[in-house]
Amino acid sequence: MNNRDVTRRLLGPAGPELTCDACFEQLDRYVEIELDGGDPHSAVPGMAAHLEGCPACAEEHESLLELLRSAPTEGP
Repeated sequence: MNNRDVTRRLLGPAGPELTCDACFEQLDRYVEIELDGGDPHSAVPGMAAHLEGCPACAEEHESLLELLRSAPTEGP
């Protein structure tokens, strides 16, 4: 981690940020919008900032993305 990253983490996000509880409540919706090609940052303000600053939630986000990407798609 370089000095810029350390400084950014110490100062926190410039915009709104969610708590971990709010992140977990909105994570499914955020990932679905992300996978559908929508704009998850506008749909769930503060999520991106939280995921950048919270390793535990970022790991949950990546795990959910990976799970849904690898899930078989439903046919007609």
